[in-house]
Amino acid sequence: MKVLWGITIKRCSSVRHPIEKNRFAGTSYRLFQLSMSLNSSKFLNEENAQGPKRNRECLESLESQTPSSFQDNPLQQLQLASHKVLEKAQKSGRSKCPRCNSSRMFYCYTCFVPVETVPTKEIPTVKLPLKIDIIKHPNETDGKSTAVHAKLLAPDDVTIYKYPCIPEYKEKRHEIALIFPGSNSVSVKDIAFHLQKHSKKAVCDNDDDCSREPFLKQAKIEPKEEENLSEFIASNRNESTGLKKIIFIDSTWNQTNKIITDERLQGLLQVELKTRKTCFWRHQKGKPDTYLSTIEAIYYFFVDYHQEVLKENYKGQYDNLLFFFSFMYSMIKNAKCCKGKE
Repeated sequence: MKVLWGITIKRCSSVRHPIEKNRFAGTSYRLFQLSMSLNSSKFLNEENAQGPKRNRECLESLESQTPSSFQDNPLQQLQLASHKVLEKAQKSGRSKCPRCNSSRMFYCYTCFVPVETVPTKEIPTVKLPLKIDIIKHPNETDGKSTAVHAKLLAPDDVTIYKYPCIPEYKEKRHEIALIFPGSNSVSVKDIAFHLQKHSKKAVCDNDDDCSREPFLKQAKIEPKEEENLSEFIASNRNESTGLKKIIFIDSTWNQTNKIITDERLQGLLQVELKTRKTCFWRHQKGKPDTYLSTIEAIYYFFVDYHQEVLKENYKGQYDNLLFFFSFMYSMIKNAKCCKGKE
């Protein structure tokens, strides 16, 4: 902060008597000291007064912000369970895992359970229409992974495997989709069409006589290659898509190649999500902001699946998948704001 000292000493063109000259210099020096003293006191008083005020204004602005002021933050629109249990746990600090007794905050990322200060009954649960397998890279740091959020919030539908210990998917590949971008990836809305093509191929792989009627006969509609995919899916929206399980890879993007090229994942239908911006606070350096965290990818997949495959209105059924994620996002953003980092 620049301090305006408030005094200017001009040279006088006329010749002064030595005594008068000394008197002028002494008076000017005393004025200069007085000015510095007054301005310094004022500066210190302002700083002392503005410290708490600045913090208070920061907190008030965060509390008063509306969805319109967070246009780039879709988390503001979520229909979530109350975060009071997490707020209380945050104030209490780290707590013990009820299984391994390790000191953790909110949940244990190795046992997949909430800590003692976060009662399980106060954590929301989400029922998913499909089963999820999460394949975790062995070098992925447990404490930094968001995959555990899915296991905590949808325990009956989520299984986490640490690579290379993963299941064989070949026999069920016509019922499984791998969520991963690539040259052969399809959109969520086209899953039903392409899975039925996989079903037809599976019949031929297991039967030498491929001249028999294909699996598609059960749907009573046999789509042609040139047929519009969206029309085909819409006409069969009440039929089962055939999809029963989806697979996600939990890893940094630089580490995914080892998993995605594993022979046990070859031949699976690959699905690419719509482009969305991540809200993850540990965004990978040098990567675009469209690279989602694992829990974000899971959430957005189910939102799209609900609307484009099941053809139902989305009313926040899967929002609580981001229960922990949204709380941590707000907690970190608030901390950065109040420390003046933003």
